[in-house]
Amino acid sequence: MSQPIKGRGSAQNPKNRFLKTNLEYEIDSETGQLKKPKTQLLKDHTANVISKNQSPDIPFDVGLNPYRGCEHGCVYCYARPTHEFLGMSAGLDFESKIVVKYNAPELLKKSLADQNWKPQTLVMSGVTDPYQPIEKELEITRRCVRILADCLHPLGIITKNYLVTRDIDYLKELAEIGAVRVTISLTSLRPEITNVMEPRTSRPARRLKAIEELTQAGIPVNVNIAPIIPGLTDDEIVPMMEAAASADASSMAYTIVRLPYGVKDLFSKWLEDHFPDRKEKVLNRIKSLKDGQLNRSEFGERFQTVGPYSSQIKQLIHIHKKRLGLDQPVPPLNTSEFKRPSNGQMNLF
Repeated sequence: MSQPIKGRGSAQNPKNRFLKTNLEYEIDSETGQLKKPKTQLLKDHTANVISKNQSPDIPFDVGLNPYRGCEHGCVYCYARPTHEFLGMSAGLDFESKIVVKYNAPELLKKSLADQNWKPQTLVMSGVTDPYQPIEKELEITRRCVRILADCLHPLGIITKNYLVTRDIDYLKELAEIGAVRVTISLTSLRPEITNVMEPRTSRPARRLKAIEELTQAGIPVNVNIAPIIPGLTDDEIVPMMEAAASADASSMAYTIVRLPYGVKDLFSKWLEDHFPDRKEKVLNRIKSLKDGQLNRSEFGERFQTVGPYSSQIKQLIHIHKKRLGLDQPVPPLNTSEFKRPSNGQMNLF
């Protein structure tokens, strides 16, 4: 049985559910661990960088994911199973083998220049974090944000990394016309939890600092208390809301942890490794919210929770949102100022 690996959320590479064959990863005989992998960057050859969402329970229609896989290593990440479509594992592969869309800015500009493109809120990103650690060096997200700012195209950003503040210069341009909103995710205020649960993310204090700096620059910030993990972080709901309000977040949302496909097993193993005394409590509470299961995958059901404890969480958040001023209406982003980029050809007429 594999042991925890410092700096990685998962210590396993479970079998890919789509493959009949299974790779056996080498175990260090002295430590009992899988050998700690170095991050590998793999080139993505996609021809279209904008993805369309067809899920009825996702509040946006188009997204842009510069990276597939995420070095943050959050053990609970619902996106982990997407790596299986690439022939890799939802475990260590997901957080150490990052598929990079190096030409994302060029593809984005091409899409926006198309006469059939209609401006709408573009979210970066609905799957993996656009500001994960390798972005500091590669600056793919930054170049995409610059193109969107030049075009005055509406943009929504979801991240848990302080690095988003680097791009305040471009985000301010969009904020001036009401065409941007940044969502910062908070999971816990306790470093002893975040250190092992999401090992390569910005720590809680840095995320709160990001909220402050973005707000001071006139960029509206939503805080997402997500995911709430019953039995582990649910006692921090109100303190996290208070901290976000003190940092001047203007609105908030929340989600309960989702554990699709193999993430259930990765998360259970992680609890056993790091919080063995809470493992059964956490899993049983999740089941109580998910109609007796660890996960519901059906559209319309996967984000929903049921039962008395679910009602208690909803009521608690409703009361404190109002108390803290986090219940401000969230207006739609402005699409009217969009300027189509030049496609590099002269208009003859």
